[in-house]
Amino acid sequence: MPAFSRFLRYFMAVGRLGSIRRAADELNISASAIDRQILNVEADLGMPLFERLPTGLRLTAAGEIMMAAGSRWQKNLTDVRAQIEDLRGLKRGHVDIAIIDALAKGYIPGAIRAIQSRYPGITIGVRVLENDRVRDAIASGEADFGILFEPQSYRDLTVRAFVEVVLGFLTPAGHPFGDQREARFSACAGSPLIVPAEPLAVCQQIAVLEGTSGLQIDRTATSDNIQMITSLVLQGVGIGILTSLDVITEVRRGLLNFTRISDPILRPMTLALCTAPARTPSYAAGIVLGEIESGFAQLSYPASIERADL
Repeated sequence: MPAFSRFLRYFMAVGRLGSIRRAADELNISASAIDRQILNVEADLGMPLFERLPTGLRLTAAGEIMMAAGSRWQKNLTDVRAQIEDLRGLKRGHVDIAIIDALAKGYIPGAIRAIQSRYPGITIGVRVLENDRVRDAIASGEADFGILFEPQSYRDLTVRAFVEVVLGFLTPAGHPFGDQREARFSACAGSPLIVPAEPLAVCQQIAVLEGTSGLQIDRTATSDNIQMITSLVLQGVGIGILTSLDVITEVRRGLLNFTRISDPILRPMTLALCTAPARTPSYAAGIVLGEIESGFAQLSYPASIERADL
């Protein structure tokens, strides 16, 4: 193993664990060998990478830079290995995806199941993140590609596919409100509401509706978790406000109804499948990206909320 790659392996273990001894145990290498590698590089750089504290080691500013570089190096090495496997004609490799919480059920798990049945040599890591963190993961190379809301303001992303998603009222099956396909925001006046909280992406749209309508809504419950909001609606706690994307599975199963909020000021949100323009996907990432892109349209409104029995 080249000396620099060996040093980064040791350094990143120490940075992650905060201890040379723990890193030595994990790597099954002597603590003195790790310490010597770190000291040599610190001497070459002319500055320390760690603060030596009584409780352990803590990264300095220089150490933070080295840690970030090491993460990129590991990702690049994985991509190089995947490209070499491509030359050998092997459909294998690892692919990292970053998605928002709304996609943690339904389409993405189903797509991964289909991909792995066809390409068992490809492994997939899925990170469920806040919307802005998905963008960061794509741009930094932590993820091969990702899916997020409203990408047009991000210059460091390439949009591969997109659909429109709308905001609406969520009611349990049999609720009279659910018979309406569309309704104005004012229709919820006097009803108990279950409202998304930050950092969910729809919060800004709800704030715009409140401001323009002048309506003081009855927030019976709030949550920053889509599944919790859905569960509270199913329990009859109140009317929920979520996007068409959030409730695809429950609406198709007939458990919930979705009524689009039709106020003219409210524009659809853009859900986009994005890559980093500076990176060429590995062969494995290209396969997974293509499979997910081919079915992306089913996440749009109104196709996404059609009942399975219609």
